[in-house]
Amino acid sequence: MDYETVMNFALKKGFYFPSCDIYPDKSAGFWEYGPLGVNFKNNFIELWRREIIRHDDILEIDGSQIMSKSVFIASGHAKNFTDPIIKCQKCNSTFRADKLIIEKTKINLGENEPLHKYDDLITKNNIHCPKCSNKFLKPTRFNMMFSIGIGPENELAYLRPETCQSIFVDFPRLFKIMRGKLPFGVAQIGKSFRNEIAPRQSILRLREFYQAEIEIFCNPNELNSHQKLLKIDNTLIRISIDGETNVISCKEAVDSKFIPNMLIAYYMGLLTKFYAKTGIDMTKTRFRKLSEKEKAFYSESSFDFEAETTIGWLELVSCNYRTNYDLLNHAKFSKENYSVIDHDEKITPHVFEISMGIDRSLYSILEHNLKNDVINKRTVLMLKPYLAPIHVGILSLLKKDGLEEQADVIYSEMKKNFIAFLDHSGTVGRRYRRLDEIGTPFVITVDYQTIKDQTVTIRIRDDMSQKRIKINEIKSFLTNKIFIH
Repeated sequence: MDYETVMNFALKKGFYFPSCDIYPDKSAGFWEYGPLGVNFKNNFIELWRREIIRHDDILEIDGSQIMSKSVFIASGHAKNFTDPIIKCQKCNSTFRADKLIIEKTKINLGENEPLHKYDDLITKNNIHCPKCSNKFLKPTRFNMMFSIGIGPENELAYLRPETCQSIFVDFPRLFKIMRGKLPFGVAQIGKSFRNEIAPRQSILRLREFYQAEIEIFCNPNELNSHQKLLKIDNTLIRISIDGETNVISCKEAVDSKFIPNMLIAYYMGLLTKFYAKTGIDMTKTRFRKLSEKEKAFYSESSFDFEAETTIGWLELVSCNYRTNYDLLNHAKFSKENYSVIDHDEKITPHVFEISMGIDRSLYSILEHNLKNDVINKRTVLMLKPYLAPIHVGILSLLKKDGLEEQADVIYSEMKKNFIAFLDHSGTVGRRYRRLDEIGTPFVITVDYQTIKDQTVTIRIRDDMSQKRIKINEIKSFLTNKIFIH
């Protein structure tokens, strides 16, 4: 399915929709999840917790969304978290200078060049305002953090542009109270805020968005020697460097110098295994190594995990080897001690980061799994059962002769363990199709035979097959089919 079809589907079914949509002054870049979208998102997050966080004994925190300006002075965001912009002399329209130059000339300067370089290319190529054809003012830099005033003194603070700074600020306390031992992982999931210049494409570029970030604190002298790193040696990953993609094992990637060390390879392998369980077509994914121009200011080595969609490659996860940049800076500005003892050596840990965009990941899963079943004349969302926003539908064949009441009893029992949906209205065929379209993997139908022998029909979404089982077997059947064991 293409982007427009997926978006129309998501809006129609209420997976997500624009915030404040009834008002003409609504701002772009703010979207809300509806009931099905919330269930889908929560199931994705639970899979992330199961397959990465709990699997790797990573701690999870829940930090504040508003943080003091000192945090972002220390982190470098106050100075470096900027985009180059240009403004039209006449209509005052604002554009990303680097993006407009790419569009008009195919030249990719990146976002971190001196401003005069953007100005030189705009002048040289006679680039004018796309809206009114007039000339631009000189390029400037725009900081994308949302500022906020606290208290009656209006003390300056910021909405966090990434969730990881809480982890860095809290590291000394967490390492001590949790009796940490390197490598030591801390995760956080929640909303981040970036004042994007021109957000578009629905949940793919937002000003308020969900992130799931993991920071792995490690000894820079032990990046190839920890025992657990060997567990993922043979996991295949897809690495793209300078436009060439190779499918090789984690160990081969390190031996070939595609990846700097085994610690990075281990977590890239773990991430690959996670996304394979989301239903994304893994042949349409890659870890793309970023050039020096593309890397974030704090990163020594960066890979973007990307998924191919009908609108191009989407970055789902940013993997950054941040060295000890963050901890050294917070130690310097806060005067706190960020060093630890590892193997009788006093060090400031280095950090490898896995920064996941949840909204983009959910979109990619939808696009890769929304199918047009021509043979059976239906639209079907082929989600993995554990990700489905509704695990099981409960239908009564008719609303009489005790069928409705029996379906109500089964629904009351099933919703204790599964996300269940009860429906008594309409033809069974139409109800099946509605549930297929939103990804429901199983549907239970109560009919007249149910009254006779306490059995029900279970219909399976993927092949539309049906089987009869006893009511007291429903729970074990669904548990075995829906949840990962």
